[in-house]
Amino acid sequence: TRYFVDHRTVRVVGGQGGGGGHSFYSEPRKIFGGPDGGNGGDGGHVILKADQQTKSLSSVLPFYQGFHGEKGGNKNCYGANGAYVYVKVPVGTLVKEDGKVLADLTQHGEEYIAAYGGAGGKGNRFFLSNENRAPTLFTPGEPGQERVLHLELKMTAHAGLVGFPNAGKSSLLRAISSAKPAVAAYPFTTLNAHVGIVHYQDYEQVAVADIPGLIKGAHQNRGLGVAFLRHIERCRFLLYVVDLSVSQPWIQLQDLKYELEQYKKGLSERPCVVIGNKIDLAQSRINLPLLKEQVDERVIALSALTGDNLEELLLHLRELYDAYVKTEQSRGQSPVKW
Repeated sequence: TRYFVDHRTVRVVGGQGGGGGHSFYSEPRKIFGGPDGGNGGDGGHVILKADQQTKSLSSVLPFYQGFHGEKGGNKNCYGANGAYVYVKVPVGTLVKEDGKVLADLTQHGEEYIAAYGGAGGKGNRFFLSNENRAPTLFTPGEPGQERVLHLELKMTAHAGLVGFPNAGKSSLLRAISSAKPAVAAYPFTTLNAHVGIVHYQDYEQVAVADIPGLIKGAHQNRGLGVAFLRHIERCRFLLYVVDLSVSQPWIQLQDLKYELEQYKKGLSERPCVVIGNKIDLAQSRINLPLLKEQVDERVIALSALTGDNLEELLLHLRELYDAYVKTEQSRGQSPVKW
């Protein structure tokens, strides 16, 4: 089983440059043909490349090294450059070094050179001059760049399911997509973020991320805390899942918005809808009109367990997605597609 990994520390080393050649041209009747040692080839880079098919950092190894350049030959032959090493990372990967952000790979095919290969050495032909007609000097190749980078994945789903533990987020994701997150009757069943794809008849796909349950103080890294709050940053719209069966369910919504706002200002103001889950319970039907009175956002009451009223959610989810696509296109940007 490959688990979802959103952190990885990786050591990258560029390939070493090939050494310069050292030789003198010689053939019958042309004994003093002069130096003909060629330059060595450059070492290969290590390049991080964002790939839409890669969804986790689990496939990233702890160490990568570029290929070495070849040594320069005689007859002024240059050594071949070392091949590049490409490391596929998910779209939405942040590259950090010593806490400083070096790159943010948000588009498919975007590349970042993590470690440069070393330059090839100079052959003795390079040092030929009028003052020195028979140079014996040649230089070795330079070592490649070496770095220790920290990769951090921020998921780029369209919608994020936000709620407290046991609100029914995983059950809802199972009901509207083919994703199979674990479901159980105890809190913190979900310890890793999951993404489910909602398919529509016109072949559009909306990605919905199940973010592990937040608790009060999550912005201070309590519970699972900041480890999963950062995934909500990249979600274009939010689905607040509240448990209608508890007393005063609107308090849950206020606490969730507070946690998001404390983590990043403006995060709670993104387009959203409030999902009142567990409408199949008697207490939920009593709390539903009270919740609608207390909140300004649209409330969709449903049951992830029985499938009641899922159609309304799917239709509204498509409306939010279409609005996002229209906004991105009006800005001249391409919307994220799955």
